[in-house]
Formats: sequence, C-alpha cells, structure tokens
Amino acid sequence: MNRRLMNALLWAAGVTFTLSTPVAMAAWPDGKPVSIVVPYAPGGTADALARLIAQHLGTKLSTAVVVVNKAGASGVIGEQAVAQASPDGFTVLYDATPLSINPHLQKMPFDAEKDLIPVTQVGVTPMLLTVPKTSTFATAQDFLKAAKQSPGKLTFGSGGQGTVQYMAPELMNQAAGVNMLHIPYKSGGLAVTAVIAAEVDMGFFNLPAISGHVKSGTVRALAITSAQRNPAFPDVPTVTEVIGKPYESYEWNGIFLPKGTSPEIVNRLQVAVKEVLAIPEVKAKFESLGSRIVASTPDEFRKYLAGETQRWAATVKAAGIKKE
Repeated sequence: MNRRLMNALLWAAGVTFTLSTPVAMAAWPDGKPVSIVVPYAPGGTADALARLIAQHLGTKLSTAVVVVNKAGASGVIGEQAVAQASPDGFTVLYDATPLSINPHLQKMPFDAEKDLIPVTQVGVTPMLLTVPKTSTFATAQDFLKAAKQSPGKLTFGSGGQGTVQYMAPELMNQAAGVNMLHIPYKSGGLAVTAVIAAEVDMGFFNLPAISGHVKSGTVRALAITSAQRNPAFPDVPTVTEVIGKPYESYEWNGIFLPKGTSPEIVNRLQVAVKEVLAIPEVKAKFESLGSRIVASTPDEFRKYLAGETQRWAATVKAAGIKKE
C-alpha cells in the first residue's frame, strides 16, 4: 500500500498525528529592535555605560538597540516596567546597586529576585570619599576622628534613599564606629554640587561623577572604597587602610530580562554583551571612567546579587532605618 493511500485511510478513520520534526522558529532578535531601559536619569554612570554598550550591541545582534530612560523612585519605576514587560527579549534592564538596596528601604511593587532574570554583571565602579576644597580635614583619619568626637554633627550628602551614595557612608559609619547625619538631595548631581558648595561636610561619589572635580581642585578626595588604591589616584588611601578593617563598596552595573524569558535568549544576550565588553574601545572607556569590567555568567551574577542583598539588608538594619 502506498503512503498516499495509507494517509487517506487513516484520515477517513479519524486518526490524526503530528509532525516529528519541529517547525523552525526565527532566531531572536530576528531584526526587531531591542530596548535597554535605564531606570535613572540621563547623564549618570549607568546611563553612560548602557549607551556605550548599546552602540556595539546592535552590531553583535544585527538589529537596532536603543536606550530608554525611565527614571524615578530610585530606579523602581523603570525596574517595574521591565519586570512586567513581555518576556520576548526585546525589553532589557540595565540596572545598578539601588536594585539591591531598595527592597530594604521601601515596599516594592515587584520582587526583583522572582521577576527579573540576571543576565550578566557588566562591571563595578569604586567611590571616592570627598570633602569641599575649603574643608579643614586634611585626611580621612582627621575626618573620622572629628566624627567620633561629635556624633551626628558631621554631614554627608547623597542622591537620596536607595542610592549607594547613601548606603556606602552608612556602611563606613558602622565599620568605623562613627555617626554622621545624612542629607538627601533629589539627585546625585545635586549632592555633588552640595559638597562643592560646602553645604555638607562629605560625600561618597563614584569615579565618573567626581573625578573631574577632584582633578580640577573643587573638591578633595580623602579615601577610595575599592579593595586596592586606584592608579588614577595613587595617593588616595582605601577606606580599609584608614579604618583598619575590611571595607569595600561599589556601584555595580548589570543586565536583566523579565521572568519567563527563554534560556536561549538569556544566553545569547550574555554572550553578545561579553563580546562587546571585550572590544578594545569599550575596555578603554571603562578604564578611563575608573570602572572594572566583570562580564559574568548569569549564575555568577545571581550569586553576587545574593551577597549584595544580604550585605545591604544588614547595613539598613544596623543603621535602624525604617522601611517606608
């Protein structure tokens, strides 16, 4: 019996069957544009690095990659938008340290651990402890000595709740056994301006935001938050050297996708970003900003985030900060 007759008889008998060979699906992104959501205002470190990556990522993916800023609520507005986006790979989140801090300070409209998939940790950027050029404190030791002698008198500025500019000094407070008063501003840029104008005694700011001001002499750097001294500021000691105890604090940057995104898309995006970060021009730009490239796997990034979440949870609890 030939195959055509057999198929006709099976059809007449009501027998149905499926093809054993799956239908080929178009490979993501198949020429469709990809949006990278940065949950902060334009001009910051996260925004600058996201745009640098986007310039080259489009070539790797053979499609247009655009950066969209959705700022507000220390990053929560943009983060929520991605967490609730379709898991098709066309909406990507480029985020930073506040994602690990905010859940301990406020009630969140989404669960970052459950609603977002870590793709890769892009890099980390240390911060400089800076004081106004008119400050009477010549060294970080002098500053901390004064802070111990007058608890709650010295002030530090930040871009507001949830920022690493807020939590890094709190972490130092606890490690050094001092108490400083937090003065929040509406943005990190305004906090930098406040230090320059001597409205506050001190501020922790990442290198891209403050390096130019240090080099021009409008502020002075007394310490750096990395584990080792930075080649761009070889005479600036680490906080660890100053307080005699282990201390590290960075602004990390990383990429996420909405929950439900296929492993194939997650892995393709991770590989593409890693290739972008290996481009000499991109590496040179990161180095010029004082940032260190990480380019981790999804699992490595997930483990890093777990450690960050635990650390900031402990910092918030020890500081007695109430969740809003």
